Amino acid sequence: MTGNDVRTHCPKQATMRGRNHARPGRALWGAGVALVALLSVAGVARAASALMPYPASARFDVGSLSIPGGVSVVWEGTRTPMLERAVGRFRARLAALGGIPAPAADAPGAATTPLHIHVGADPAYLSVTAREGYRLTVDAHGIDLAADGPAGVLHGLATLLQLAQAGPQSPAIAYVRIDDAPRFAWRGVMIDVARHFMTIETLKRQIDAMEMVKLDVLHLHLSDGQGFRVESRVFPRLATVASHGQFYTQGQIRDLVAYAADRGIRIVPEFDTPGHAFALLLAYPDLASQTPVPGDRHQVNVAAINPTLEDSYRFLRRLYGEMGHLFPDRYFHAGGDEVSPTQWTKNAEIAAFMRQHGFATPQQLQAAFTARIQKILQDQGKIMMGWDEITEASIPDNVVIEAWRGSKFIASATRAGHPVVVSAGYYLDLLQPASEHYLVDPLDPHANGLTPDLAEKLRPKLGAMVDALKLDPSATMSPAQDRLVMGGEAPLWAEVVTDEMLDARLWPRSAAIAERFWSPASVRDVPDMYRRLAVVQDELCVTGLQAQANRYRMAARLSPGDAGPVLTLADATSPIRHYGHNHSAAHGQKGPIVQQMNTLGDIAAPDSAGAERFSDLARRYVAGDHSVRPVLEAMLTRWRDNDAAFQAASAGHPILEDARPASQELKALAQVGLDALAGRKGKDWRAATGALLARQDQAVAASANMVVSHTVAQPPADLLQDITPGVRTLAGLD
Repeated sequence: MTGNDVRTHCPKQATMRGRNHARPGRALWGAGVALVALLSVAGVARAASALMPYPASARFDVGSLSIPGGVSVVWEGTRTPMLERAVGRFRARLAALGGIPAPAADAPGAATTPLHIHVGADPAYLSVTAREGYRLTVDAHGIDLAADGPAGVLHGLATLLQLAQAGPQSPAIAYVRIDDAPRFAWRGVMIDVARHFMTIETLKRQIDAMEMVKLDVLHLHLSDGQGFRVESRVFPRLATVASHGQFYTQGQIRDLVAYAADRGIRIVPEFDTPGHAFALLLAYPDLASQTPVPGDRHQVNVAAINPTLEDSYRFLRRLYGEMGHLFPDRYFHAGGDEVSPTQWTKNAEIAAFMRQHGFATPQQLQAAFTARIQKILQDQGKIMMGWDEITEASIPDNVVIEAWRGSKFIASATRAGHPVVVSAGYYLDLLQPASEHYLVDPLDPHANGLTPDLAEKLRPKLGAMVDALKLDPSATMSPAQDRLVMGGEAPLWAEVVTDEMLDARLWPRSAAIAERFWSPASVRDVPDMYRRLAVVQDELCVTGLQAQANRYRMAARLSPGDAGPVLTLADATSPIRHYGHNHSAAHGQKGPIVQQMNTLGDIAAPDSAGAERFSDLARRYVAGDHSVRPVLEAMLTRWRDNDAAFQAASAGHPILEDARPASQELKALAQVGLDALAGRKGKDWRAATGALLARQDQAVAASANMVVSHTVAQPPADLLQDITPGVRTLAGLD
């Protein structure tokens, strides 16, 4: 088979599970000359299925380039220290994947395979107009990477890293021609470091992972009710009072910005005003609409700056000016979301100001505040960005709107002429599986929002907010509006995410979302995405991500010396979705916010890779492929037998004892699967199985519909049984 043209999707025959995830010998190192070795059709498929995000165009040919002697870079065009460092990271990552010491830099005269890098100059590097396209060719003569600018070199090297595979005697790269460029310029993640502080080292790990999947914007949410996280020399009480001792020094911020820039990633800061300002107002209470009371949990979430004081604007002008110098990006996120009207209407002086100046509603007052903040940022050379609530203000067209409450705001904001970054549908803290985010397109105004029926069910709980979250069936997009969508980003709010949990909460789902932002819209095969996602996650962990290591640490802390039963249960389950796991958020208004964050619900990942594989194998089995039966039996037996070990390990441990019913449910489901494989499907069995599966469906439905809270029965230990779909398939009850 030659010329396997794979332009907008991965080949169906690709099987990620058959790849050697450890990939010994995968890196490019050693001495010798390049050899040509033919790949089988399956080998071509594996090479194609290793890519994420999938390229705009990829043509695989039979054959591969064997590289026993490593690569020597031949530069053509602009060669900079930044690009030299990028090649160094490329070599080091390949070495890590191969399990050997990192090779030295280019050695003149060494018998290596040439890697020709052609790169053009790009004065727009690190901007939304950066030249990111690249063309990659691998054939018998070597490797050729032609990039429109430095960003294209970074992206091409990331693709090359994913293509390299272990060969019979040496590493090899499939013959391929790739012509690639992103669909959207803004491809980001948002990390909330205000609710839970994340160390610089943790943030750098995320930046490294972002580079490898071609994400290019890190939006840092740096201030909120729980803390202000950047040192201010103009307003030092922000560090001594508002940070609770956890903040980034200005030197650390400069280092982080430079670290990200080296990897083609812009850092966009967010300092949220006028709401979400409790920590700031503890430090400077004269600017508050309501006097902040330390320890008042209600105020932590709603405290707002007084928009009628000139001192407020003088303060923010100086603060934003100082922060703007630390973050050189043109875009500056000023928040603007979730302002509680009563913060202003219950202040007699603010209420009088509103009457005097003709502001009939708090929303009109906020619009005036937003307009002044935009002018401040414009005077400082910044482009304002804010959450979609700011669209009520009369602001210039170039203000970027982040659509978060629903996809309908993509249509309304672009109709008003605003550029848009889409986060609706990509909220990672909802703990939805990757498939839910993967199918949300940034140009679809109906992709995310509440149905009318669900909106009415939630109205007693959410109040007027429901109207903003509802779908708008009449929302439409024109080609001109499509062009105003800059891209999207995946937010991770950190109320119940610690530094230790961050890697596993961001990844691998962010890689799937990265593909949505980069690849053609037609790339949307969910089973194939999951097959590739498993390999991407392994690559990220081998090259530095600590998702698996931290999960093991958390499990070992719960069960020292016997973490296996805990991890087996966690690997077959996922945490309850849509904030059902945020127990502390609904309890009382006074006292510190405390939630145990070392439970099974914190260790389990939103996507269970094992359960996904099980479901895939179950589908293959019922379709007639009985060769997978031994693997299915082994998986089911392991889950069934884990319960005895878990019950023993959990004795006397309150957190683990809370998960005992979840372990028993996993055992029962696994036994159903084994019975189905053995042909035991009598009438009584079917009735009992139907009841068991129905209980799991009810837990998933309640979770998906946002109706689970601390007052409603939740699944044991906040865990959803992810093997349920595969068991249902084997049982013939789909």
